[in-house]
Amino acid sequence: MMDDKKVPKRIAQTVLNSLKGGVVPRIGLPYITVGRKSEIEALLHDVDIISEGGASFRFIVGRYGSGKSFLLQTIRNYVMDRGFIVADADLSPERRLQGTRGQGLATYRELISNLSTKTKPEGGALTLILDRWISAVQTEAMQETGLSPEDPGLADATDRRIYAVTSSVSELVHGFEFARLLSAYYRAYISGDDETKAKVVRWFRGEYALKSEAKEALGVNIIIADDDWYDYLKLFAVFFRLAGYTGMFIMIDELVNIYKIPNSITRQYNYEKILTMYNDALQGKARHLGIIMGATPQAMEDKRRGIFSYEALRSRLSEGRFSKPGARDMLAPVIRLEALTAEEMLVLCEKLAMMHAGLYGYERKVCTEDLVDFIKIEYGRIGADENITPREVIRDFIELLDLLYQHEDMSISELLNSEEFSYARSEAVSDEAAAGYVEFTL
Repeated sequence: MMDDKKVPKRIAQTVLNSLKGGVVPRIGLPYITVGRKSEIEALLHDVDIISEGGASFRFIVGRYGSGKSFLLQTIRNYVMDRGFIVADADLSPERRLQGTRGQGLATYRELISNLSTKTKPEGGALTLILDRWISAVQTEAMQETGLSPEDPGLADATDRRIYAVTSSVSELVHGFEFARLLSAYYRAYISGDDETKAKVVRWFRGEYALKSEAKEALGVNIIIADDDWYDYLKLFAVFFRLAGYTGMFIMIDELVNIYKIPNSITRQYNYEKILTMYNDALQGKARHLGIIMGATPQAMEDKRRGIFSYEALRSRLSEGRFSKPGARDMLAPVIRLEALTAEEMLVLCEKLAMMHAGLYGYERKVCTEDLVDFIKIEYGRIGADENITPREVIRDFIELLDLLYQHEDMSISELLNSEEFSYARSEAVSDEAAAGYVEFTL
């Protein structure tokens, strides 16, 4: 576990600002990761399978603010450190898995736009990946043959290595055109033809709307479309492996936007696409590919509009008779997030208090007893055991820290007994019942 005292100020600033705004920071997560050990271990088990040539598909199910996005981001950072390429996207009314107005293709474009590697974690890594692949192939050919960069024989050796990759890809569905475009990019790279390179990248991004346009620009008679975009992600996963990466992870959050689609037929088409991706992963039709999707319990389990309304998915994804809260099967395709315990939230608040003090350069004033009082109030609200989320507790706590820092005359007890917190306290159950939520050994 990382020492909170040593959090760089840039990272601390990003983490605290993001959490206060209710969003998950893209950096600094190891400093604040608490709980979720079994969930993380289950997902990391998939990493080994994918690196060996397999595929996996997981759903992470949890309420808003329960930590879905946090878990996705944690896994994203981990697999990038392991040499994976990650593509992530949130669904929306304009981005679905299938649609009549290009919503599926819009999701593909978002995923490709967000391609990330360890050295380019902010996304937009496609061109970097392609250029590094060619450069690496040239270096390997040079080391193997001992030829200088000016020797024509080196170009032949590099060509053979490039061809070995493109021929492997060409055997897959849509692979022939994909391989032709990889070759076109390579030739453009060697000759310094930036215009052709840009055209190939544009095609890979799914930005050609008409086949005639792609034919004129690149000589290929095919474009990435709304109904086949997923096939190209499978191609990318194989190519990335051949290009020296461990594999590819696709992370798609906010499946609730499919649940919200009013037209039942459109919803069913989207669930059918999920089924295709799920079956591919489990039946070995995808290689070096991990897929993780995030959903709310209602979006998953509602038998009228949710994923479980599609019988083929419901029968595959329903929990067995023995899995229950506190004893979930983490090897199942659906990982249901259980609420962080009050003890885990106390540990997280300790970390945030240390980080806040380090960022603003003051001696930490909030002691463990103060944190216990804060957690008791938060978890003592009526229905808190079912409804409270980490997002709400964290936002309250960072606001508390900010106020204490800005108003040195204020005390933690004064704030906790202020009107706002008193309202929370007035909703709380008795101290004895609250203690049931919070059993600390101090």
